[in-house]
Amino acid sequence: MSAAPLDPNKSDAEIEKEQGFLTHLFELRDRLLRMVLSIIVLFLCLFPFNGEIYTWLAGPLMAHLPDNNSMIATEVASPFLVPFKMTLMLAIFLSVPVILYQMWSFIAPGLYLKEKRLVRPLLVSSTLLFYLGVAFAYYIVFPLIFSFFASVTPEGVAMMTDIGKYLDFIITIFFAFGMAFEVPIATILLVVVGMTTPDKLAEKRPFIIVGAFVLGMFLTPPDVISQTLLALPMWLLFEIGLLFSRLWVKRKSEESEPDPEGSDAAQTVAGSTVATAVAAGSVSASSEASEDWGLPPRSPDNSQADFEILEYEPLTDEQMEAELDQIESDEVDEKAEDSEQASDETESRKEPEAEFDQEAADEEANMEDLEEEYQDQGVNELGNDPDNPPSYEEPKERPPEVKKDSPAKGKD
Repeated sequence: MSAAPLDPNKSDAEIEKEQGFLTHLFELRDRLLRMVLSIIVLFLCLFPFNGEIYTWLAGPLMAHLPDNNSMIATEVASPFLVPFKMTLMLAIFLSVPVILYQMWSFIAPGLYLKEKRLVRPLLVSSTLLFYLGVAFAYYIVFPLIFSFFASVTPEGVAMMTDIGKYLDFIITIFFAFGMAFEVPIATILLVVVGMTTPDKLAEKRPFIIVGAFVLGMFLTPPDVISQTLLALPMWLLFEIGLLFSRLWVKRKSEESEPDPEGSDAAQTVAGSTVATAVAAGSVSASSEASEDWGLPPRSPDNSQADFEILEYEPLTDEQMEAELDQIESDEVDEKAEDSEQASDETESRKEPEAEFDQEAADEEANMEDLEEEYQDQGVNELGNDPDNPPSYEEPKERPPEVKKDSPAKGKD
């Protein structure tokens, strides 16, 4: 894909902004292509084993079916399309780490260092929790609910589940439990971004428990067992997220407390710096005095006793971020000053234009007055009174012409 030609009428800022936007679009396109490519590669690797994979996924149901009962396919293309769809969904589930990594690589350049430190563990933990929820659904939830369904089957009814319906059912359960196990991540994020506090979340614990059961009712089949099996882990995971959020708040408060030893050390360094500056000032003053009196300049080595030499210390991450924030604020202030100067220049340009328009209007009014005076003078030179214009008599009507009789024709 070739880049669009640049418009010569655009300014450098507009061109740079447009190029930056196109660069982000190209980067997003590359990341999306890598996501799709990872899914396709996994699908091609898994598709030859689609029969074995479907048998493995159908194992919890097949173990609880009555004797001489099996799953059925009610549509003509179901024996091919259902394993195909199942293999594709499994490829998407397995490529979740690659998808999250590509998303992280796209947004990472725009994050600060402390935000990167927060996002990395959240991405890893969210991926592990999602897979943990899927495993919990397969190994714990499926045997319980399929055993319950098989036990309540009425007499005379053969339990033979359609393979398409079963695939839709397990995909729904996997997605519900995988998202439900992300509750600790959501709880920690709410506290980190400042939307709430651990104490407020603890006060709303009864409402959260009721909401977990309501959510389980919508995300699971209409039975009490699957609903309870989804609501209880959500509640426990909420308590785990609340515990980690309290630890994070405690750690943040400890980091924000001032260190008395650090403040004393800073005062010592500041004092030594001031002493060094004073000594340097005295050396320069003595050198200038020596030059005025014609004496050789005084050497700095002999001016004072040994001074403390400060070693170079690199900036910490917090200091570096503070410097970057200060630079950004200075840039914002400079842009505001530039906009104010531009507005002042615009107003200063408008004032001469308004004066010029007023002068043109005055000249036009003077010209109209002069024209009126010239017209009045011309009329007076002809001897006419402009207040009493002369009256003109209308011409009399012309008498009608008398037609003469033409001589008679045919006379001798």
